[in-house]
Amino acid sequence: MVLHGLEGSFASPYVRRVMHAAVLRGWGACLMHFRGCSGEPNRLARSYHSGDTADLDFLVAVLRGRWPRRPLGVVGYSMGGNVLLKWLGEQGSAAGVQAGAAVSVPFELAAAAQRLDEGFSRVYQAHLLASLRVSLDRKFGRHALPFSRRELAELKTFHEYDDRVTAPLHGFDGADDYYRKASSRQFIPKIRVPTLILHARDDPFLPEWAIPDAGECPSAVVLEVPARGGHVGFITDPLPGLTRPWLEERIVEFLGGVPAFTSAAVPALCAG
Repeated sequence: MVLHGLEGSFASPYVRRVMHAAVLRGWGACLMHFRGCSGEPNRLARSYHSGDTADLDFLVAVLRGRWPRRPLGVVGYSMGGNVLLKWLGEQGSAAGVQAGAAVSVPFELAAAAQRLDEGFSRVYQAHLLASLRVSLDRKFGRHALPFSRRELAELKTFHEYDDRVTAPLHGFDGADDYYRKASSRQFIPKIRVPTLILHARDDPFLPEWAIPDAGECPSAVVLEVPARGGHVGFITDPLPGLTRPWLEERIVEFLGGVPAFTSAAVPALCAG
């Protein structure tokens, strides 16, 4: 199962690549669209956020009920990776999956919001905020929202958006309360299923000091922090002038090496 990043969908190239890699491995693959990201507007005033693990928990239970004997792995990108790590920490040994992989995670949301308001990273911030505004604009006229269209248009940073939109829509006492409770870094020590965490030191979405170190990771977690890779990038150059994605290969290699997958007598149900 794949969890996409902020405002991602099945159309996101990284989603298509990893699902294709899973299928080539002989595995089944599915994507969980976060609320409102599938092209169909969410029917409630609330939306999704970086700490919302309830939908993931529900879908894992559904898949476990349908295929109880098949190993299940979950791969999360960026915001989806934060959700995954938080959920794995919350569940501990009771998690109904056999493996996980989290890529380019904003481990500390406050630090990520600050980093995205600096230098060239503001380009990413502006693009993502514009997409979020379009999604929210559909809700006006159908729901009583704690802000107006004018106020929404005036929000220029993620901290402003989360303080004025994300927090009140999802029961948090402002952006700082949301960041403190939803950040995944604090949940990593509680993870008990094999999990790969892959993050580049040059990720423009997070300062390097906010990346966890090996001492924070339990024995179940493999932390890989290459110097380069950007945000959900990670390509390699096999020949001069040619590039190919390396990320998907590493993910399926990791999942395929987990004992639950190598010893499975039936095809695995997972996303690589």
